[in-house]
Amino acid sequence: MKPTYKVSPSSLNLMLECPRCFWLQLVKKERRPPTPFPSLPSGMDKVLKEHFDRFMEKNKLPPELNELKGYKLFNDKELLKVWRSNFKGLQYLDKKSNILLRGAIDNILTRGKKLIVLDYKTRGYPLKEDTHEHYINQMNLYNFLLRKNNYQTEDYTYLLFYYPNSVTKTGEVIFDTKLIKIKTDPKRGENVFKKAIKILQVENPPKANKECKFCKYKNENL
Repeated sequence: MKPTYKVSPSSLNLMLECPRCFWLQLVKKERRPPTPFPSLPSGMDKVLKEHFDRFMEKNKLPPELNELKGYKLFNDKELLKVWRSNFKGLQYLDKKSNILLRGAIDNILTRGKKLIVLDYKTRGYPLKEDTHEHYINQMNLYNFLLRKNNYQTEDYTYLLFYYPNSVTKTGEVIFDTKLIKIKTDPKRGENVFKKAIKILQVENPPKANKECKFCKYKNENL
């Protein structure tokens, strides 16, 4: 049976930002106006996955993770390929609502029998103190998905940030890296998913967030 709706960490972030925009996007297929998306992050994502896979095949960690002791890279290449796919990813179907939650991960670390999500982020500038906080919901959901697929996980994940530092005389761009450990709560991820289910099951759109500029613009131009 085909899922009634498919939601992802990015669409659930939209729900947290504005429930009305989320409902309109999923139920009425009315999306916010698209914004330009730089191609660099997508290109970096592909290169980084290939980079990490080379070390995984050697049963080693790349130098960016030298500070981590007792960890290994998840070495099931076929399963990792599925989990990385935007069309498949990690999945959990809520049978009562027939709503599917799925998320595409970058990589997985292992420590003993437990799994830890490792996510790559590309930025144009060094991190601010609160930069990592924008990704907590995404990490909570990934951890929730792993546990719903019967995997043991730690109560934290890692974000690995890449940002440009300088250019060499031969034109090579040098990137700095910053590894951030984030405490995660799968229960919070579950609660966000449950909230989305409730919103998608109502016939009329919920109230907009008062700060949502898209809903304000739409109301002003009716």
